[in-house]
Amino acid sequence: MRATAVVKAVGTVLVTVLLTQPLWAPEWGSGVLGEVAAPGLLGAVAVFFGLVALYCRSLQRTLHLVPPGARAAAPRSVWWMFAIPHNFTEDFFIVRAVAASLASDGRTAPAAVRRWQALGFAWCGLQIVSLLPGAVGRAGAVGALLLWAVHWAETARLNRRLAADRPAALQPRTP
Repeated sequence: MRATAVVKAVGTVLVTVLLTQPLWAPEWGSGVLGEVAAPGLLGAVAVFFGLVALYCRSLQRTLHLVPPGARAAAPRSVWWMFAIPHNFTEDFFIVRAVAASLASDGRTAPAAVRRWQALGFAWCGLQIVSLLPGAVGRAGAVGALLLWAVHWAETARLNRRLAADRPAALQPRTP
C-alpha cells in the first residue's frame, strides 16, 4: 500500500509539472491549459466533464455488478477521476481496480479483462502525453479521446453482459 501511495504522489507531482509548463517554459507554448482556455472552448470543456461523469457512472455500475466480495475497490472510488491533477495518475489505479474486480468475479473471460485493462491503460497513458506541448500533446489528446471512447463502449458492453448474468444474491427483488 505504501508503494502505491508513493507512485500516486510522484505521478501527481510530475503531472503538476507538466500542467504548469507555461509558467516555467513559456517559450514551449501555452500547453494544455492554454488550449483549454482558448476562446470558445469553455463549453467544450463543460461537455467533456459531463461525459467524464457519465463514464464514471458506467465504471461505478461495473463495480456494482460485481459481488462485493470480489471488488478490489468501492464503486464510489471511480469518482477520483475528478480530482485534478491527481486523477491523471489515479486513473491507472481505477482501471486496475475495476479489472481486478472483473477478474476476481470470474464471469468475464480473462482475455476480455486483459483487453479491457490494456485499453484503459492506453487511454490513461495517452492522457498524460496530451499534457506535452505542441503537436505531440495534441496527438496524445486525440488518441486518448479515441481510446477512451472505445474503452467506454467496452465497459457498456461488459455491463450489459454482467447485468444479464447477475448472481441470484444481487438480482433485484420483485414483489
